Amino acid sequence: MKNKKFELTREGHDQFVEELDYLKTVKRKENIAALQEARAQGDLSENAEYDAAREEQAQIEARVQELEYILKNAHIIEDDDSTTGVSIGKVVVFQELPDGEEQTFKIVGSEEADPLNEKISMNSPIAQSLYGREAGDVVKVKIPAGEINVKIVDVRNK
Repeated sequence: MKNKKFELTREGHDQFVEELDYLKTVKRKENIAALQEARAQGDLSENAEYDAAREEQAQIEARVQELEYILKNAHIIEDDDSTTGVSIGKVVVFQELPDGEEQTFKIVGSEEADPLNEKISMNSPIAQSLYGREAGDVVKVKIPAGEINVKIVDVRNK
């Protein structure tokens, strides 16, 4: 089976490396201490603290495996000053026409998407509609409620 490639910005890659290090060096140790403390309470069959610590251990290990897989198969997209169009890694400022507020998002790989922190997946409908377009372009974007027109105000690296 061919490994999936994960497109990540340099920033996203570095954040995943930091998270993996934190999980391995801090969270695992905290979890081991919680497990030992829960075991010291005796009977494990009705020990809620032990069950909670085991559940946390499973979550930590699952995330470690996920991050290791993503990082092993990552394709890092570096900032590219030579392109002026919307692409992964670019920050895009756009305005819904005719008189909507400006919105700013960074286009990122699916794994690092976080709309609450203004990072949208390159696979999202809006990013797909804007991809390759430049500042000044007016673009139709399909949304669940129909279509909207947006004007790209700015495209930049950071």
